[in-house]
Amino acid sequence: MKYLSTRGHAARPEFCDILLGGLAPDGGLYLPESIPTVSSAELEAWRHLSYAELAFEILSKFITDIPVGDLRDICDRTYTADVYRHVRAGDDAARIVPFRWLEPGKLGLLALSNGPTLAFKDMAMQLLGNLFEYVLDKRGETINILGATSGDTGSAAEYAMRGKPRIKVFMLSPHGKMSAFQRAQMYSLTDDNIFNIAITGMFDDAQDIVKAVSNDAAFKARHHIGAANSINWARQAAQVVYYFYGYFAATSSNAQRVAFCVPSGNFANIFAGQIARRMGLPVERLIAATNENDVLDEFFRTGVYRPRKASETYVTSSPSMDISKASNFERFVFELVGRDSAVLAGLWKEVDAGGVFDLSRTPFFVRLPEFRFASGRSAHADRLEMIRDVHARYAVTIDPHTADGMKVARQHADSLPADVPLLVLETAQAAKFAETIREALGRDPEIPADLQGLEVLPQRVEVMPPDVEAVKAFIAART
Repeated sequence: MKYLSTRGHAARPEFCDILLGGLAPDGGLYLPESIPTVSSAELEAWRHLSYAELAFEILSKFITDIPVGDLRDICDRTYTADVYRHVRAGDDAARIVPFRWLEPGKLGLLALSNGPTLAFKDMAMQLLGNLFEYVLDKRGETINILGATSGDTGSAAEYAMRGKPRIKVFMLSPHGKMSAFQRAQMYSLTDDNIFNIAITGMFDDAQDIVKAVSNDAAFKARHHIGAANSINWARQAAQVVYYFYGYFAATSSNAQRVAFCVPSGNFANIFAGQIARRMGLPVERLIAATNENDVLDEFFRTGVYRPRKASETYVTSSPSMDISKASNFERFVFELVGRDSAVLAGLWKEVDAGGVFDLSRTPFFVRLPEFRFASGRSAHADRLEMIRDVHARYAVTIDPHTADGMKVARQHADSLPADVPLLVLETAQAAKFAETIREALGRDPEIPADLQGLEVLPQRVEVMPPDVEAVKAFIAART
């Protein structure tokens, strides 16, 4: 399998090269030259596989430069009940991704947050850590991971890479904008290969720094800079797996279609659903749920993509979605414009310059229904209402991001065919957001025993202004 850049770079690298490289040399994001398809017979054969077995079958379609036996071993080591051990009471502890009906045959919850950091990012990040380790060992190389997080990516990356001798992680986060639990998960790590940098700005400031450093080809090569956030295609490929797994859990026949509602900030999670649909999974609709930072909802309603400035980005009670420039949205727009890299590059030239693009009067926007997307917006009062309602109705405590998904799912439920169930992706556990759970329910959320007391541990973090050169100097001094 060869990969291409959304912005037209001539090279066609294989998976292991893009794994280590992150962004393409022209600043674009990598996608497969063609999306592999799954036959109905293959789909049926996958229905009863374990999560690790299913991951191997799907990933082997995207990863052709790692021997089959080695890839199978990586999947088997990644997706174990020991790693994904934080299963909520009432869920099947043997399942990596438990599924439960809230309303049988109509509304379900797919639990993706049983990993070490209680967030869906663990589903892909644990695999990424093992892939990095494998490829680096084979090549005798090292890598310095540079990433930005709005709350969950950072801890997931650090827990996946901690202690790995060929890897260092430099993680940027918005100073004071994450929950206390999220900060503690990251900043309390003492591993020598983990470095936390709190940027005095918003997530988008941190993400802009990551892109600027990655686009400095000389610095990137000299310091072996790689990416662990969702601009890395490996993350996207790994997230495709749980769409298939959720589909099999919610259906008994491949003749049935399903819909997914996905809390969306950076657009990586829901774009993995789009890849699954393109592969042949019977997806009726993909519904993007945003919070007050509703750039994606605005696009799907109007055709206008209007990234906000950091000063215009709201600080909300679903902080992992406090994003106003969805870095993975470029992959979707590339597909929407017919994989025309010249058109895409023109649109992103406007975005990178701080501008807006409007597809509302173009043939591209007319094509949008083909992709089966819908969207909606949620606010703080909606989150509180959904947390209370889901707890009262189903005795389940959901986190604020999943509450955004639940609110938007209910908006769209009546527009779906009667025989199409709607699955909400649970993206984090409530334990990570005690402040909002207390406000909604008047009590603290349950915290897994091995994570209790995390917030009182000493924390190690460097606070810095949103300055590209300062971040470069920090990295250079430690690599």
